[in-house]
Amino acid sequence: MATIRKITPHVSVAPQICVEDVKEIAAAGYRTIMNNRPDGEAPDQTPSSVIEAEARANGVDYVYLPIVSSNITPRNIEDFGKVLTEANGPILAYCRTGTRCTNMWALAEAGNCGTDELLKAAAGAGYDLRGLAPTLDALGAQRKN
Repeated sequence: MATIRKITPHVSVAPQICVEDVKEIAAAGYRTIMNNRPDGEAPDQTPSSVIEAEARANGVDYVYLPIVSSNITPRNIEDFGKVLTEANGPILAYCRTGTRCTNMWALAEAGNCGTDELLKAAAGAGYDLRGLAPTLDALGAQRKN
């Protein structure tokens, strides 16, 4: 099974999952799987439709929210945040390595949590987001105004 890393009690991230992982993900109590990896990003990745069908067959909600790491838009951040607040949790978000999902979580939560708190939670899951700190600070300040 893919390595799942808990960021908060509500949100965990993982690298690419396969169809065989879904049953274990459901058994672990995840209620929503969010795929942040565009289909066709790599030739060996399982298509989103296959993971979605298996998730639904196992009683897990599925959200396909493809995000290109080199072109994250304000809309991507808004949509990710909407999933965080509206989806049944706990949520497992996955991409190629889990880093994109962790970045998106931090960007969506900027302003709701302080930058230090976001960095600490990400580090606890094994992700170093210190390079994102200025952006998190700016987003947090913008959202508070």
